[in-house]
Amino acid sequence: MSSDDVSRRAFMRTAGGAAAAAGAATATAGTAAAQEEEPDWPSGASDGNVGSYEDLRGESEVTIAVGAGDDGLAFDPTLVWVDTGTTVTWEWTGSGGGHNVVTVEGPAELDSGDPVEEEGETYEVELDDDAAGITHYHCVPHDAVGMHGGIAVGEDVETSGGGGGGGSTAVFVPDGARALGVATFVAMVSTLGLAFVFMKYGGTITPEE
Repeated sequence: MSSDDVSRRAFMRTAGGAAAAAGAATATAGTAAAQEEEPDWPSGASDGNVGSYEDLRGESEVTIAVGAGDDGLAFDPTLVWVDTGTTVTWEWTGSGGGHNVVTVEGPAELDSGDPVEEEGETYEVELDDDAAGITHYHCVPHDAVGMHGGIAVGEDVETSGGGGGGGSTAVFVPDGARALGVATFVAMVSTLGLAFVFMKYGGTITPEE
């Protein structure tokens, strides 16, 4: 085997590794972008006190605190995204007075009944197909002071990037992820271009001693 053949093989291994690395970096950028996807919450829900959001898809059971925050007038997490079939439990902290959980708008029919204030009180709902979509709910006695929350159920929900309906949601891609994707694509094309020139015109890469 000639030294040129060895050199070409060494170069192609290097080029292949660079291309694979570029592809992996692009995939990582895509994953990061997907993680930025968030339901397009109604303003009343997104303006709720505390304002925390958690993507809890993949969890079969989820707990939301009732009477959270410094003054006990919030749901926490305020906004959650769960899978269809997830059991959600609202659990009272005992702070902020009497609270309840009642739907304002949306497919999930939430109604915990009269306001209660006892710590440890719970209201449990299994969110089936009928609850799929985005639901805005509130505490009736504390509606005016911002005790609101939101729950998104299933994959067929409109997201902050637009889309929704039929599962064709659009994903918001942060600037950093876009820049990384462009950079890795350029690196991959450049590497493959050099490989083509090397294979076409030959050349020798002198191995290190």
